[in-house]
Amino acid sequence: MINRRHLIATGAAAAMAGCGQVERPLYSADAHVADYPTVQGVQAMARMVEERSGGRQRVKIFAGAQLGSERDTLELTIFGALDLNRVNLAPLNAFASETIIPSLPFLFNSVEHMRTSLDGAPGQAILDALRPHGLVGLCFYDSGARSFYNTRGPVHAPEDLQGLKIRVQNSDLYVAMVQALGANPTPMSFTEVYQGLVQGVIDGAENNMPSYESTRHFEAARYYSYSRHVMAPEILVMSKHRWDRLSGEDQAIFQQAARDSVPVMRELWDARVNNARDRVLASGVETNEIADIGAFSDRMESVWDRFVASDVQRRLVEDIRNLGGQV
Repeated sequence: MINRRHLIATGAAAAMAGCGQVERPLYSADAHVADYPTVQGVQAMARMVEERSGGRQRVKIFAGAQLGSERDTLELTIFGALDLNRVNLAPLNAFASETIIPSLPFLFNSVEHMRTSLDGAPGQAILDALRPHGLVGLCFYDSGARSFYNTRGPVHAPEDLQGLKIRVQNSDLYVAMVQALGANPTPMSFTEVYQGLVQGVIDGAENNMPSYESTRHFEAARYYSYSRHVMAPEILVMSKHRWDRLSGEDQAIFQQAARDSVPVMRELWDARVNNARDRVLASGVETNEIADIGAFSDRMESVWDRFVASDVQRRLVEDIRNLGGQV
């Protein structure tokens, strides 16, 4: 059985071995369950890698947080005990400030804008920023467009959020965003949200449609308003310790296979979004498009000023905004 202690031991042994043939598969972690699109994306990459390397390189995936939380497995990946990891951007923010940028509220004007930006030069700059910190960024996977949902009524303007207790992730950025919109941010574990909605501890939350559906939050919060305020992606990384032990040929195989897995993951994600939306609508949930998104994004100036602090970050924002007019 593979566990954290085993990974540390095998990672240390591999690091001492130096360059050489990889005897075991590369281990990859994902906190999502086995049928989740990110896991299936990595599975697609693994098949490509094995085929293109003639079986020389293989990947074994541990889904469902078998190896620990994302923060725990990220430490293992940096250390070299874990080879590959699919993680959210949030744990990376502390040491690579470039990773904050895709999480800025109302940065992307559409899913197409987000995907074009991450597939292009801005995305590559964010991936490259991880190398000095022991990680090689391989590709971005979708994590959906997050919107507000609540128990009170539809949201058409920021005033409709005034005073509502909105669950947010334990993130300074999300807290600042919700405060700027006039609501009361309430950091809470994701597993506690359903009960919080039912008991009235919170009035609402924000997330993508598949999460809203799969957690049954739609049973308690019957109003879902498409603000699409954040479209932060997820990211697939490889330990630089492992990367440096790969031949140039195998590095190229992994890099291309990761890129080729992205459209596979996106197709699965889009289907999941559509299926979740259909189920939610069939239950009688009221959804609405927000006509004046500018009324929301105009309140983000102080948030951006706080979290976009360096020239590097400002250039990334400018490059992404410029791409917005091309999609």
